Amino acid sequence: MTFKSPNPQGKGLVPVLESLMQTRKNLAVPAKDILQIANELFTSLFVLNSRIKFKPAVGQTYWLYRKDGLYGLSLIAPEEWSSSKYGQFIGDCKLQTDLTWTLELSEQCRVDRQLMAEITQQRERFDQKLKTAEYIDDILPVYIESLPFYSRVLASALAHSLGQSMQKGGISGLSFNQARRKMLPAQTQSP
Repeated sequence: MTFKSPNPQGKGLVPVLESLMQTRKNLAVPAKDILQIANELFTSLFVLNSRIKFKPAVGQTYWLYRKDGLYGLSLIAPEEWSSSKYGQFIGDCKLQTDLTWTLELSEQCRVDRQLMAEITQQRERFDQKLKTAEYIDDILPVYIESLPFYSRVLASALAHSLGQSMQKGGISGLSFNQARRKMLPAQTQSP
């Protein structure tokens, strides 16, 4: 009889805490206004809600794909394998030093009206949630049980990073509208 480990990657409590502490270590973040926080949080959550089966490193480029309605982050560029294997190429992603994600949409994605409509709907739901939250701090992804391991660790680190940026910007503990009022008049155009 062969014993099969229920936790083959060793992702128990201690490794989760070690990953969080290591990810947060030496984190230096700038002050950010509410519109920058909103844009970075939306983009980061969009990336983190995909399947991530590896530990992403800061500064590395990764590629986001969609197949059968599911998103997945990959170490493999689209030109390195066939589209039947990876699905639709969404764009290049990079984990920034402040633990936010950037996403450069592919040309194929930008001209896909249905996909762009889906992303627009997601953004509208996100913006509504942000605007109706009592405090903007409440929407930070401190712990999202439904996310896979690495996404969950990175989401928690993202919450810590953006929380520090909000504190430095003087908007922590405020509602969205209160945080917008703290911005200079030239900065208050909608995203």
